[in-house]
Amino acid sequence: MKWVVNQFTFALIIIATIVFSAFSSSCSDEHSSAAPNNSDPTTFNVLDYGAKGDGHADDTKAFEDAWEAACKIDSSTMVVPSGKVFLIKPISFAGPNCRQNIVFQVLPSSGKLPSTKPTALRFYGSDGVTVTGITIQNSQQMHLKFDSCTNVQVFDIKISSPGDSPNTDGIHLQESQNVVLHSSTFACGDDCVSIQTGCSNIFIHDLNCGPSHGISIGGLGKDNTKAFVSNITVQNINIQNSLTAVRIKSWQGGSGSCKNVMFSNIQVSDAETPIIIDQYYCDNSKCKNSTSAVAVSAINYVNIKGTYTKEPVRFACSDSVPCSGLTLDNISLEPSKGVKDSAPFCWKASGKLNTKTVPPITCLQQSSNTFKLGIHMLTSKGFNFLRELL
Repeated sequence: MKWVVNQFTFALIIIATIVFSAFSSSCSDEHSSAAPNNSDPTTFNVLDYGAKGDGHADDTKAFEDAWEAACKIDSSTMVVPSGKVFLIKPISFAGPNCRQNIVFQVLPSSGKLPSTKPTALRFYGSDGVTVTGITIQNSQQMHLKFDSCTNVQVFDIKISSPGDSPNTDGIHLQESQNVVLHSSTFACGDDCVSIQTGCSNIFIHDLNCGPSHGISIGGLGKDNTKAFVSNITVQNINIQNSLTAVRIKSWQGGSGSCKNVMFSNIQVSDAETPIIIDQYYCDNSKCKNSTSAVAVSAINYVNIKGTYTKEPVRFACSDSVPCSGLTLDNISLEPSKGVKDSAPFCWKASGKLNTKTVPPITCLQQSSNTFKLGIHMLTSKGFNFLRELL
């Protein structure tokens, strides 16, 4: 599947469930391309172009026709109503003959919020996806989600929601491989980018992030599940007014591994705790202690600088499955104005300091292991693919 959007503003205010599916042409229904039945000449509802939204009919042509009509009008709005399930084949919403300031809007038909807060835009089981040139605003939960996708490029997008909005991740990745995300701006109430189990060969660079919870891997291993994440590179990121900057979090009782991660060239301004590994993650007060954990190893932190409002570094690792192979190089984190100095915290974490750090991270258990993480990741098969994309 390929989704390409260029040269317009994409504002999903309140979204319905849209299922993108490649399916047999035998399921296709013919659609009318009749003119819309509304009095506003700048509004184009997909139902007026023959979409059924019944979860069975092929609504591809209706979406294409509505988009084609909207493209001809400045400041037009293409509307997808809620309470429907639209099935569409691979489709591109693109120029170059479109006018300016087109809005793709999904609103509840009753005027009220749906009882279940949905993700604004989701891709499932898709390959070769490109998302660019869009704005996603005020999603009820995650703004953009990729689930079981491969070969994904996302760039030149803007995500905007209030800093106190709950569970509004900017981009959520799960069971997805070979993803490049770059040159975008995020402001949201949760993670700018959330990387979950099954993700590998992820390259994130040149983002502006905040307010937010930073860039996060996890939480992994919830409900005693296995989780595997590997070959993640995050570099050239500006993060401001955030809970964290770069974070790895896992639940007690899980298993599996998170390994081969590079966080580099991160500029931080007023993050509560810029660098975190938390193997005791719990989003409520009733989490049980457990001996098993997702193993965290071969994590590199390079050239991370800026200010914190609570503590600079926190490595809270498992008693039975300690963090290993952590390397830190050129770390300088100072308290924000009016904030008292705070010492780094380490528990069951071992690694190596390649340079002196500010403040000194004396709590890290010294390890003689050397991980050639950067070389490994850049020569891996997946990153050869990512490098070719760039």
